[in-house]
Amino acid sequence: MDQHITVDWTACQGHGLCAELLPDHITLDEWGYPLVEGSPVPPRTAKRAQRAAADCPVLAFKLATR
Repeated sequence: MDQHITVDWTACQGHGLCAELLPDHITLDEWGYPLVEGSPVPPRTAKRAQRAAADCPVLAFKLATR
């Protein structure tokens, strides 16, 4: 099963740390909120994605298995 990036929009405060840690998967909109491309996270990026989820100040960034 593939892992995908999800964002809890009610919790996200637009800190942008996720985009700094995963610039190849996440960009920021004009207000600093993440724009997620929606494709599966490749295995070579999984550890960085897990770190981004753990380092999110409000824990709004998550990895979900589909």
